[in-house]
Amino acid sequence: MDRRYIPEVATREQWLAARKALLEQEKVLTRQRDAINRARRALPMVLVEEDYRFDGPQGEVGLEALFHGRRQLIVYHFMYHMDRGEGCDGCSCLVDNIGHQAHLHARDTNLVLVSRAPLADLEAFKRRMGWTLPWYSSYGSRFNYDYHATTDEQVAPVEYNYRDKDELERLGLTYHIQGEQPGVSVFLRDGGRIYHTYSCYGRGLEMLMSSFHFLDFTPFGRGEGWDGMPDLDGKGLNWTRLHDEYEQSAPTHDCCGHKA
Repeated sequence: MDRRYIPEVATREQWLAARKALLEQEKVLTRQRDAINRARRALPMVLVEEDYRFDGPQGEVGLEALFHGRRQLIVYHFMYHMDRGEGCDGCSCLVDNIGHQAHLHARDTNLVLVSRAPLADLEAFKRRMGWTLPWYSSYGSRFNYDYHATTDEQVAPVEYNYRDKDELERLGLTYHIQGEQPGVSVFLRDGGRIYHTYSCYGRGLEMLMSSFHFLDFTPFGRGEGWDGMPDLDGKGLNWTRLHDEYEQSAPTHDCCGHKA
C-alpha cells in the first residue's frame, strides 16, 4: 500500500480538534440533505395514463398490483442481462444492501424490482442470490423505455439521467445510449389514480448503497482510485461482483460502474 494513503499519526488532542472541524462540515451536509429531501417531497407529480402490464408470481398484473395495497411504491429498475443470463453486478450489490421490508411497509410504502427480461430468468437468478424482494418482469411493455431504464432509439428517444443522446456522447457516456440502465422510480396511489413523483439515475442511486456509506467511514474509502482514494485491487470503479463470485477473476465486461 502506498504510504500516502495512510493517515498521519497525531495526538488524541490533535485528532479531536480535526474531528470537530470535520463535524461542522458534516452538519452542513446534513442540513443540505434535509433541504434536498424537502424539495424532493415538494416536486409536482404526473398522472400515469399508460396501462402497463407486468408478469409476477401471480401472473399478469397492472402497476397498481405492485403497490400491494400500499399508497407509495418504489421501483428499482434492475439491469438484467439476458445475453449473460444474470443480473448486473452493481444492481445485485445494491439489492444485497436492501434491508428488511417491514420498515418500509410501516410507512405505507412498497419496494419492488422490475426488469425487462422473462420472469422465469428473473426468478432463477433470484433463487441463486437468495433474495426475497418482489421482482416483476416488464418484458414486452413500454415501462422500461418510458422511465428510461432501457435505452433504444429504435423504440424511444434516448435519455438517461435527464441527458439526451447528444449530451451523453459529448460527455463520453456512450454506455447509456443502448441497453439496460439502472434507476429508481417512485409512484403515489391516490384513490384509483397512480402518479409518478420521482426518478433518479447514475450516482443518485448511491443513497441506496449502504456498503458504500460504511466504506466512506474508512481511511481507504471505497478503494476505487478516484477523489484521493487508493485503487485497492486495480479494478477501479468496477470492483463489485455478484456476491458468490468475489473469489473469481475479473469479468471481461463492466456494468454500471460509472460516476455519471
